[in-house]
Amino acid sequence: MKKTAFLLLCIIALHPALRVRGQQLQCHAVCFYNLENLFDTVHDYNKNDYDFLPGGSYHWDKNKYENKLKNMARVICDLGTDKVPYGASIVGVSEVENDKVLDDLTSQPEMRKRGYKYVHFEGPDKRGVDCALIYNPKAFQVTKAFHKLYVYENGDTTHATRPFLCVQGKLAGDPLTVIVCHWPSRAAESIFREYGGRQVRALTDSIRTADPEMRIIVMGDMNDDPDNASMAKCLGAKRKMKDVGDGDFYNPWWDILRKDGQGTLSYQGGWNLFDQIVLSKNLLDTKGTKEYKNLTLFRYHIFKRDYLMQQEGKYKGTPKRTTSSGVWLNGYSDHLPTVTYLVKR
Repeated sequence: MKKTAFLLLCIIALHPALRVRGQQLQCHAVCFYNLENLFDTVHDYNKNDYDFLPGGSYHWDKNKYENKLKNMARVICDLGTDKVPYGASIVGVSEVENDKVLDDLTSQPEMRKRGYKYVHFEGPDKRGVDCALIYNPKAFQVTKAFHKLYVYENGDTTHATRPFLCVQGKLAGDPLTVIVCHWPSRAAESIFREYGGRQVRALTDSIRTADPEMRIIVMGDMNDDPDNASMAKCLGAKRKMKDVGDGDFYNPWWDILRKDGQGTLSYQGGWNLFDQIVLSKNLLDTKGTKEYKNLTLFRYHIFKRDYLMQQEGKYKGTPKRTTSSGVWLNGYSDHLPTVTYLVKR
């Protein structure tokens, strides 16, 4: 009897449930977070990481690095806990330097307790930052991972930016592909982010051709808002669920920004929402049946806790950064995380 009770508790712990209209549903949080310059204190060959060395402009030392790790772990472990006690199943991240920082991050006590693993490939970005995927292997079983290089379609060979990280596996028994992006910054013209949208769309089209049942999530710091051409036209991420065609995506953040006036980063007194998670049609309840036979988008929100925000001064009400104007604030990031919840009966 005790053994049966123990096994039941294990099942509940691994598959946290919600009750919706009398249905018992598995719930999984899938999130994205720009970690804003998660660098270690040691120079990596051929990377422009000099600002993040003890003698660099940020005077980046062991104390600051260890506090940064602690702060990032706190946020990641809080993601999804609004509905899922054990937190997020999947967290895409950007602006990580290397495997070393990811090893140190997942070794933080609460991260280690959750059993988080990660997928990361070194990319060619001159600044030395990459995307990665942090996941709970009890929830998401990775079967394949690769990255696809961003291509400058104008023939530019003097620059290099972050590749698209593609991770495939099973979540709640359903096949799922997650593509983590960090498109070219706004220092570059719009066309360079439009290249990113077109290339990711070509990648997702090829994935669907190989497996029509594959569910696909594209997430990342797009350096564009939902209604910019890179997202709305090139990737095909639609504002309304009813407009999502085969091969398109639903972008729930469009109304969050334009209707509700909320964003994930603040610039010159206004909000942008660059940190987006968009979902393929087969992850949507387009008919409103609420049957949830397969993984289905349930809820979504910008993760905004008081500790993530400036509480006073000129930048009150904006994300509390690690460093601002050369002053170390022991903060978190200039971006807020985004969270989606997927459920299955």
